[in-house]
Amino acid sequence: MNESSPLQKQFFQKQVHHRRSVTFFRILVIAAFLLLWEIAAHFNWIDSFIFSSPSRLIRCFTELAANGIIWQHIRVTLLETIVSFLLVAGFSILAAILLWAKKSVSETFEPYLVILNSLPKSALAPLLIVWLGANYRTIIITGMSVAIFGSILSLYQGFLSVDPDRIRLIKTLGGKRKDILTKIILPANIPNLLSIMKVNVGLCLVGVVIGEFISSRAGLGYMIIYGSQVFKLDWVILGIVILCLIAMGLYQLIISVEKWYLHKIT
Repeated sequence: MNESSPLQKQFFQKQVHHRRSVTFFRILVIAAFLLLWEIAAHFNWIDSFIFSSPSRLIRCFTELAANGIIWQHIRVTLLETIVSFLLVAGFSILAAILLWAKKSVSETFEPYLVILNSLPKSALAPLLIVWLGANYRTIIITGMSVAIFGSILSLYQGFLSVDPDRIRLIKTLGGKRKDILTKIILPANIPNLLSIMKVNVGLCLVGVVIGEFISSRAGLGYMIIYGSQVFKLDWVILGIVILCLIAMGLYQLIISVEKWYLHKIT
């Protein structure tokens, strides 16, 4: 045991060094990109009116933050995304349980889920707005429509891939269908659910922005469309940058939950 300790220590040091190196190079890449962008705009290598620049975006953000406009747009988009994401997670779990519990239901509806998942969701957004009206509820449903069908299918397939020997063991011990679900199926699929959620949080954001493009009067999607219509291209690029930051933040939040769960079970 004592002989292996230095090797373990060296291994962990290498892992820490690797993570720090990756973080350093990530920061270096974005810093180099921003510097090159600013230099190109300053020396007129690119048209700063069309492509903007980091300094112009900072001034634009400061102006919009001073009068509260940008915070309103961020709050609306973030709230719609979180609500649609939570609803997708809840409905996906319930639907996957139903498909797993009732074979006749899965045989009937699985082909339709595959078809709905393959549809371009941007084509559904105008119909949803006509049917449900131009309101926050419609935008949330639009965000859900992008992620929910694929989420149900992925989670259902995860249910089916659980080790059958573990299921047979529960049955041998007298367990019922409910016991199999609560003690085997759901616990075994928590890592799968977290992986699906990491994808869904970005998809829900995409769906919400699509809805805001079409029918909203607030939100980053509306800000981008309005900015393009009145040629405030700084607004457009700033909106895109903030959307990237929101997506990254929500993704990191799910990763933190995943790390907490993995640390808890080990």
